[in-house]
Amino acid sequence: MKIAVSGSHQTGKTSLVEELSKMLPAYFSVDEPYYLLEEEGHEFVELPGREDFEIQLQRSVQSIQESEEDQIFDRCPADFIAYLLPEMDPGSSDYHQWMALAMKGMEWLDLIVFVPIEDPDRITVPELAYTAWRINVDRILRDIVLRDTLEEFGVEMLEVSGSTRERARQVIEWIEKRSRLDR
Repeated sequence: MKIAVSGSHQTGKTSLVEELSKMLPAYFSVDEPYYLLEEEGHEFVELPGREDFEIQLQRSVQSIQESEEDQIFDRCPADFIAYLLPEMDPGSSDYHQWMALAMKGMEWLDLIVFVPIEDPDRITVPELAYTAWRINVDRILRDIVLRDTLEEFGVEMLEVSGSTRERARQVIEWIEKRSRLDR
């Protein structure tokens, strides 16, 4: 099974991936594209822009397509669409190109786990988290992932809440339920 953990910045995605890795030792976790690209020599500016999100989208799709079974991804293509949408004209060729690319990656996934901003926040959020931007990305992702406003991805979605351990437990329960149904 291929599972992606999705959400705006500073919501606890990486903590959830780490917890799931402990609870699911047969699964391999894949760092978010930002860190993979950094390891590969890409240099990001302090506040990423369109080009940075486009390359992360490409790397996200590549990671998913090249992966084997039982993988947990920190972020998915929908995340980068959420960061790109405010800067994209829905009628532009770029929009259609990036949506097509995101769909190619998403179709390989079995589950997207959406980690929303909770009130109060579950983690300490630094002042440099760009609060308005963070909230906007959370709203866009909620629309894309949970409400499927783009009606194109067709991947099962699970919104989690609570502590990191509670969130992980919700994912484990989903996996167990899915395994029973697949038998």
